[in-house]
Amino acid sequence: MNKLVLKRLLSYTKPYRGFLVLALLCAVISVALSLLVPVLIGDAVDLIIGPGQVDFDGLPMILWWLAGCILGSSLFQWLMSYCTNVITYRTVKDLRIQLFNKLSAVPLKFIDQTAHGNIINRVVNDIDQVSDGLLQGFTQLFTGVVTILGTLLFMLFADPLITLVVVVLTPLSLFVASFIAKNSYKHFRNQTVTQGELTGYIEEMIGNQKLVKGFGYEERAEEKFGTINEKLYGQGQKAQFYSSLSNPCTRFVNAVVYAAVGIIGAVSAIYGRLTVGQISMFLSYANQYTKPFNEITGIVTQLQSAFASAQRVFAVLDEQPEIPDAPQALRKTSCEGRVELSDVSFSYDPERPLIENLNLLVHPGNRIAIVGPTGCGKTTLINLLMRFYDVSEGAISVDGTDIRNITRDSLRGSYGMVLQESWLFSGTVRDNIAYGKPDATDEEVKAAAKAAHAHGFIRRLPNGYDTVIAEDGGNLSQGQRQLLCIARVMLVDPPMLILDEATSNIDTRTELYVQEAFQRMMEGRTSFIVAHRLSTIKNADTILVMDKGHIIEQGNHRELLQKQGFYYRLYNSQFAASEDAS
Repeated sequence: MNKLVLKRLLSYTKPYRGFLVLALLCAVISVALSLLVPVLIGDAVDLIIGPGQVDFDGLPMILWWLAGCILGSSLFQWLMSYCTNVITYRTVKDLRIQLFNKLSAVPLKFIDQTAHGNIINRVVNDIDQVSDGLLQGFTQLFTGVVTILGTLLFMLFADPLITLVVVVLTPLSLFVASFIAKNSYKHFRNQTVTQGELTGYIEEMIGNQKLVKGFGYEERAEEKFGTINEKLYGQGQKAQFYSSLSNPCTRFVNAVVYAAVGIIGAVSAIYGRLTVGQISMFLSYANQYTKPFNEITGIVTQLQSAFASAQRVFAVLDEQPEIPDAPQALRKTSCEGRVELSDVSFSYDPERPLIENLNLLVHPGNRIAIVGPTGCGKTTLINLLMRFYDVSEGAISVDGTDIRNITRDSLRGSYGMVLQESWLFSGTVRDNIAYGKPDATDEEVKAAAKAAHAHGFIRRLPNGYDTVIAEDGGNLSQGQRQLLCIARVMLVDPPMLILDEATSNIDTRTELYVQEAFQRMMEGRTSFIVAHRLSTIKNADTILVMDKGHIIEQGNHRELLQKQGFYYRLYNSQFAASEDAS
């Protein structure tokens, strides 16, 4: 699994092969110069035989070469680090862009069914882990491999016997690294999954803190958080236990190699095969040879965590994208507003049918109100009209064309939608109103705000239309946020409207003004109105009463009251008491 993840990660570095080659070249030069240092030091030691036996004529030249090698090695080491940084951060930038673009392409079903905090964790934390792993991996890979091969080559030319001893002891380091990597990976993978679960829960609790406090859920929230956190602690402890073995184990192996080289070198010096300077050179090489193993096993923790995070990122990238527009899909530039649903069936879960055999014909300019109990399929019907979800059976057509044969952008551009849950982004009031029409003039923005009865409160803001709104409109009331969302739709002036509880968060007086604005706006436009407050839909041309995914009653307000059916009971449950009182 790690090999597949690594191979896929490395495929993202292809555009930066030039930096890859340069980094490898710099690593070779840097390591080669650093390997010359022990040779020069050994030569210098051999020129200092004892008191009164120092070759002062030969030493200066060696010292100059020594300084040059150290400076050169440091320079190329810096250049290699620069190249690996460029490769890593540009690769991660591309990966994060691809992931974000993928989130825009996946079906809405994936977003609905995945904890938002978990998604955020993958885009931010998991990719940061990948970044750290790649950076460490590239740096240690280039210098480590070149150092190992270069050291063996230098030692082989100097003394094959000692080189053989070092090579024989090498598998011990490889065995230790393999054991640690194998046992730590699964724990780091579990740790990363739990981190996503914890992030999702935190995002859920913080985003709904008013409800948490309102229902006295604090202690239960803390208890559940503690459970997830304890689970994360256990998995992290196991992962860190195995990864912490790397340093002492590799140091032990290094000590064995160093001791073996020292003993054999001393015996060789006794028999005159090596000089004292050559022994010092071999001891330096022993350290340089084992150091990469120590460093590589030291970053096993980082690499395993990076691989686990990369798997979570790739899991999103491998999600099936939204069904693309048909090759011959029509791009609507105008819309009459004739909508027809023919034998439409849909369910989020195949085991639990929701909408079955729904038929509906809406003529241009009709105002269609949709009412019914919670869970009857009102919002689902809106999702199908906007093609956020595709029907399971049947077809929906606009102006006689199946919406699956219309591009999604142009279909959704034909609707103006105001939802119960308002959404604003961090930016000026003007930018938020002009979200659907960025090139709108100031006069158009103000006209839309006036139509939505938002102009008055906007003028009272510190900087008027230039007032910066906090994230999700945190510095505005719920009603003010809703008015801005209504103004946003009024500015776009779409041929069809969807109003899903559009005035639910507005006071009664303002609602009357906004309803008047909506009435003017709906003139000549096909409109779908989802409402629980039946007073807002009395003027609808047709009222659809839905229950369990079926239209059980259909007609205008007066006709439905005369039938004295479901709508009659629903209406009386809201207004009978107040009418009797009056």
